[in-house]
Amino acid sequence: MTCGTITTQLLLLCLTCFHVCFSSATPTYVTQYCQNTTTNEFSPNSSYQVNLNLVLSFLTSNASSPNGFYNATAGLSNNTVYGLFLCRGDVTRDVCRECIETASREIIRRCPNGRVAYIWYDECMLRYSNQLIFSTINEVPGFSFPNSSDVPNPGEFSKLLRQVVDRLRNRVAFDPSLGKFSTEVDNFTSSQTLYSLAQCTPDLSANDCSRCLVGSVANIPICCNGKQGGNFLNPSCSLRYDMYPFFRVTAATEFPSTTTTTTTNTSSGKERNKSRSIVLIVVPLISITVLLCAIFSWRRMKGRRTRAEDEVQMVNSLQMDFETVKASTNNFSDVNKLGEGGFGVVYKGRLFDGQEIAVKRLSRNSGQGAKEFKNEAVLLAKLQHRNLVRLLGFCLSGGEKLLIYEFVSNGSLDHFLFDPIKCADLTWERRYGIIVGVARGLLYLHEDSRHRIIHRDLKASNVLLDEQMNPKISDFGMARLFVPDQTEGNTHRVVGTYGYMPPEYAMRGHFSVKSDVFSFGVLLLEIITGKRNNDFYQSEQTEYFLSYAWRRWKEGAVLELIDPTLCDRYSRHEALRCFHIGLLCVQENLADRPTMSLVILMLNSYSVTLALPSAPPYFISGRAKTIVPARSESQGTESDQSASKVLLQSINMSLTEVYPR
Repeated sequence: MTCGTITTQLLLLCLTCFHVCFSSATPTYVTQYCQNTTTNEFSPNSSYQVNLNLVLSFLTSNASSPNGFYNATAGLSNNTVYGLFLCRGDVTRDVCRECIETASREIIRRCPNGRVAYIWYDECMLRYSNQLIFSTINEVPGFSFPNSSDVPNPGEFSKLLRQVVDRLRNRVAFDPSLGKFSTEVDNFTSSQTLYSLAQCTPDLSANDCSRCLVGSVANIPICCNGKQGGNFLNPSCSLRYDMYPFFRVTAATEFPSTTTTTTTNTSSGKERNKSRSIVLIVVPLISITVLLCAIFSWRRMKGRRTRAEDEVQMVNSLQMDFETVKASTNNFSDVNKLGEGGFGVVYKGRLFDGQEIAVKRLSRNSGQGAKEFKNEAVLLAKLQHRNLVRLLGFCLSGGEKLLIYEFVSNGSLDHFLFDPIKCADLTWERRYGIIVGVARGLLYLHEDSRHRIIHRDLKASNVLLDEQMNPKISDFGMARLFVPDQTEGNTHRVVGTYGYMPPEYAMRGHFSVKSDVFSFGVLLLEIITGKRNNDFYQSEQTEYFLSYAWRRWKEGAVLELIDPTLCDRYSRHEALRCFHIGLLCVQENLADRPTMSLVILMLNSYSVTLALPSAPPYFISGRAKTIVPARSESQGTESDQSASKVLLQSINMSLTEVYPR
């Protein structure tokens, strides 16, 4: 074995050690923005600071989120804090976690008492605000950082750069498989390579992402004309390019090949000198690497203890005083009752500061222990998305178990959609927004949250509408939690609502993300037609809702099924496309149904060609029935609010397994 070979192998060993040990190295700080004004500051030890600490705790505890993105909310009324983080798409989970933990400490130190703050590192971005920042494009503040070195032949460089950033923008914005992140490596000259990267926050729509990146591209001539690189940062997207690899270039990444020449010296004396030099250089290098690995391992163990302490703090922050919650509902008065089911009663409440809440009072014989209840409440609180009903806290006092949620003022979708008078409030624009919002909420549960969750009971009565008629998925009482790599499950006890159940679940107890896709397809068709799937009749002969929709689609008569209350005030193209997507979602073969990420793409991009759907399953028609095994005879079954008395709310959120204990 030659000295050159030994040198190469030893250096590769050292580089491997460095990669393993320092995949979570200290992140590289870039900049921050602190919106500190007299009217936009909070007092020390105030409710806002408590909520801010809670949000930062949520973010750090979810810093290993699969897609490197997470948002969280805490607090009520004027003291509500919204926060999110985004890690660069190529970094490892360890690097992401290290960056977010550092950012959560540094943002408080650099921006003390500010209600709005942003901080950027090479590896991540973290921000918080007292205003809603989720799924909303935000291009201010914006920062541009040029590479001070001039580029040779700036005309040719600008031509290449324009092509590269346009390709990046299209991929990041309109290819959902990339997770709003993409990189590219291009040859500029025989000795120079251009490395480029673009990223948007995953909660942005395709059009908003594209718009954000277009704004960054427009700043290139202003900031970095004739320069070798530029870094453009704003809250919703980032764009960067340079002449060196500032991101991880994987084996699959195309990059210019390099030629390596090796000269062999046959002199034995020179070989001995080389060997001595190798030992003097490499051995200390390995020793230093091992020492630094030991230091890093100690820091990692310390970080784990800190995260465990954060979990305890999060539990304490969510717990609310029983007497306060009790008083907010006027001692659980029947006047404030919003709904009742097999797992408990829901009440409307009003806290002392005027904040309206919904209180779920779980049945005393639910069989759930205090520790399990707390863990479940923390899990629900971590489900933070604008299209999910938000858990504000919980209460555990004696035998009482309460879950406290945000109050959603307009009640459930079915009270508008199937009401002959209220349905007039559902314009086509609102219906389309509800369809897209529910799809985004399901996508978050299936792919973007820390845990993969199957809802199993999506229907019109479990979609709540806020003051702006934005949809929020509620009622997680029948949901199932999957481990990260799990894609399907089975149960001997089928729960849910007939009419929304896919055949593989109703008949065999088999469920997966495609079960929710089927329910979404039924709901989508109900929103378009204004017809309840279980009350659908054609002439004097009963015909199943999906089979009738399929037949009319095959006959080219879809427009005859559009809700007549819309009075032709709708987009024919959008309506036909939505109907087509609905039929794709309710196909009998679950493998043929699209994922929710593909549904979002089909809704947002007309450049995607829709496949021809196959026939939906043919069930025997009949009135829908909610199937929930009772825990005891006194509990009965869960109420189906779409077929019972009119209630303002439909909230029944609990991830507890609904089988008898």
